[in-house]
Amino acid sequence: MPMSGEKEKILEVKDLTVTFHTYAGNVQAVRGSSFDLYRGEVLAIVGESGSGKSVTVKTLMGLLGPTASIDQGTAMYNGQDLLQCKEKDWEKLRGREIAMIFQDPLSSLNPIKKVGKQISEIFTILHKMPKAEAKKRSIELMAAVGIPQPELRYNQYPFHFSGGMRQRIVIAIALASNPKILICDEPTTALDVTIQAQVLSLIGDLQSKFGVSTIFITHDLGVVAHVADRVAVMYAGKIVEYGTAEDIFYDPQHPYTWSLMASMPDMDLEPGDELSALHGAPPNMLAPPEGDAFAERNPWALKIDQEKEPPMFKVSDTHYAATWMLHPSAPKVERPKVLERRIANSLKRKEERERG
Repeated sequence: MPMSGEKEKILEVKDLTVTFHTYAGNVQAVRGSSFDLYRGEVLAIVGESGSGKSVTVKTLMGLLGPTASIDQGTAMYNGQDLLQCKEKDWEKLRGREIAMIFQDPLSSLNPIKKVGKQISEIFTILHKMPKAEAKKRSIELMAAVGIPQPELRYNQYPFHFSGGMRQRIVIAIALASNPKILICDEPTTALDVTIQAQVLSLIGDLQSKFGVSTIFITHDLGVVAHVADRVAVMYAGKIVEYGTAEDIFYDPQHPYTWSLMASMPDMDLEPGDELSALHGAPPNMLAPPEGDAFAERNPWALKIDQEKEPPMFKVSDTHYAATWMLHPSAPKVERPKVLERRIANSLKRKEERERG
C-alpha cells in the first residue's frame, strides 16, 4: 500500500501468514497482512487482544516458538527477507538493527543484575566498547530516558525501580544498540495513566531525537493518538484499515474502527449519553468464518459480508479499508452519532491548537 510523499521505505511486509499448530488444531493467527514502515515514522498497529498484533512483530523479530509456522509472505529489510533468516542471521540483526520493548519491563530485566550493567553490556558486546566508556555512555543514556541521579542508580537492581522507571531502563537497553527499527509491544499496558503519558512522551521525544523507525503495538486508540504517524487496524489476523493518523481519527471507514473509536471513554459525553460498546467476541481462529470476519459483530453488515471476504478498497492515496461498505453499489450508512460528535470535537480542538 503506497504512501504519498518521498519518504524512504525501510521495511516492506507482504501477505504475512502465520499459523500455530496446537493440540486443538491450527490457529490462523495472521492471515495475509501487508504494511510498510518508512524511515523516521511511527506506525501503530491497533486491535483487540488476539487480533494478531504481537504475533506479527514477533515474527519480524524471529521470536516465534516451535509450534508456529510462517506459511507465506515476505518482510524485506535492507534487501533481506526477515522471514527467511536463520538464527545465525538473527544474531546480526536482533538487538542491533531491530530492537524490541516488551509489555512487562520486570520480565525483560535480569532481577539479579544491576541495571547499569544490563545497559553497559550492550555497548561492550555489540560495539566492542571499553568498560569505562560503556559505563559513561550508559549513564548518559539513563539520563536521556529520564532516570534521576543516573550515576547512583546505575548500581541498583530492577526491584529498586518503579514500573515506569523499569520501562525506561528497558527503553535505554533497546536504544543502546542504535537500532534502525524499534518495536514497542504494548509498552505502557502495565503502567498507570500518569506514567503511561510520561513513557509515551519519552518514546516520542527519543524517536524524534534518534530518528528511529518505530512500530507501536497497542489496543488503546487513545495511545495511538499520541504517538502515531500512520495506523494499521487489525482484526482476526488481518489489517482491515490502514492510513495516516488523521485518516483514521478524522475519517475512519471500517465499521470495526468505528466501533473501537466509539467505545473509547469520552469527556465530551452529554447528559443521558451512554458509552458505546463493541458487542460480541472475535471469531475462533481455529476455523475463521467465510466472508468478512467482522460480519457477526457488524451492525451494518451486508449479505455479501457472510459470503465473500472484502478486498482492500482505496479511499485516498494514503488511506485503505477492507469493507464492502465502500463498494460503489453498497447502500450509504451514517457513522454512529457518538463517533461523529467525537470527530467533530477532535477537529475543533485540533484547529484551536493550530491557531495557538
